[in-house]
Amino acid sequence: MNERTDLSATDLQHLTAVVEEWSLLADLSLSDLVLWLPTWNDTGAVAVAHVRPTTAPTSVPEDVIGKFSPRGRVAALDQALTFGRAVYTRDPERPSTPSGVEAYPIHRPKPSSRGSDSEGDSGRDRDVIGVLVRHASLAPRVAGQLEDFYLSSADALLAMLVAGAFPVSETVTAATGAPRVGDGVVRVNAAGVVQYASPNAVSALRRLGLATDVVGAEFASVVVRLMHRQGALDASLADLARGRVAGRADIEGPRATVLMRTIPVCRYPGMQAAPGTRAANTAEPDGALVLVRDTTDIRRRERALLSKDATIREIHHRVKNNLQTVAALLRLQGRRSSEPAVRAALSDAQVRVAAIAVVHEALSGDSGTEADFEEAIDFDHIVTSLFAVVGEETGMTLERSGDAGRLRADLATPLAMCVSELLHNAVQHSGGTYVKVQAVRDADRLRIDITDDGVGVAGDWRDQAGLGLQIVESLVTSELAGNFELAPEPYGSRAVVEFPVEG
Repeated sequence: MNERTDLSATDLQHLTAVVEEWSLLADLSLSDLVLWLPTWNDTGAVAVAHVRPTTAPTSVPEDVIGKFSPRGRVAALDQALTFGRAVYTRDPERPSTPSGVEAYPIHRPKPSSRGSDSEGDSGRDRDVIGVLVRHASLAPRVAGQLEDFYLSSADALLAMLVAGAFPVSETVTAATGAPRVGDGVVRVNAAGVVQYASPNAVSALRRLGLATDVVGAEFASVVVRLMHRQGALDASLADLARGRVAGRADIEGPRATVLMRTIPVCRYPGMQAAPGTRAANTAEPDGALVLVRDTTDIRRRERALLSKDATIREIHHRVKNNLQTVAALLRLQGRRSSEPAVRAALSDAQVRVAAIAVVHEALSGDSGTEADFEEAIDFDHIVTSLFAVVGEETGMTLERSGDAGRLRADLATPLAMCVSELLHNAVQHSGGTYVKVQAVRDADRLRIDITDDGVGVAGDWRDQAGLGLQIVESLVTSELAGNFELAPEPYGSRAVVEFPVEG
């Protein structure tokens, strides 16, 4: 696309925003929509996106993305590009029903300062950055109130699109989700009174407890009754219900929840009064479209997941506290022992328990399923805390580099144990002045290097391995499904833990 057009990053950003919202336009217009971008040399346009309606059969079954339309092939597309005006023809008896291919120009979001030659016969309107071509469904339909409502709403939003007022920036984001037209839609006028409600919208409101006819009622008052709230409605929710601002929020009743998304609508007399002309710059507020969706089951599952996540975090927190208690008991027991071998064994056990406790501490504050050695756990904290336990009186320094990234809990725990044991081994037995820890992660593997400048190892390390190195090898091969190496360096030794990880 970049090779065939000359659009700026701002232009592409605006077009992306249109595409993110245009499924609403397709559903309301009962039509396929194709986005065409003008080529850099004005010889035609290229199709870059296509959306089909969920409310009607498709009229463009073939794949059109990437196709080039030279000048003269599609008259409506050429006129919209050249003159910057919407192009369509309608049956006077059905003014909202398209009778052929229609084209709606998308203008650059910021006003042009080029002067009077931006439009006219001298060439295409350089303010046009794309054209939305509408292909109405060819399947015969029985006209009804719902269809007429969809089509008239589509005309209003397409007029806003041509005028640069659609998509509408949301100012209230009190809920997540994207209701579709088929889920339910309510039309309120400029006074906030309901003019029309689709059958699915009425069903959603009925589940909240609606017992009267919603048409003709002030929608904000209906929302207050359905939420069973005492006192004034929240200001942002009230503005949404009245159609004054764009955004989304949940209407929560005692037994159900309905997601509400409001899109303010403006009327552009220039376009409505004279089909085929560019919309006037002056807009008149004309109420709003309110999309509604019954999200009771979705919100229930979300709350269940939040409760489950909180429970998992609490479990990790309690495990961490218990492990810290065990570590403290081991430390106290070691101090009371008069046997050096017993004190050393208890000190080693304390370090191992502390390593596991650090991982559970991180998981208690994260998602409960993953640990980020850089952010959630803080790899510096793990290494320095373990290093302080085993080497606070040695005078050795610690250097750390690299990023281990996010790891599942079943990988983070044995890795922390391995790092603890290798640091312990380096501090107690190397006799050096520093220890370096480096993490290197690529798409599917993680490697932890621990080097020191001590006496190194002579021969095969397995012949002289103590319990700590045996634990490391066992954890790496069985829990991490990786490889462990310990080899002499020109100055000291180097231990490497490498294992596969998900990208």
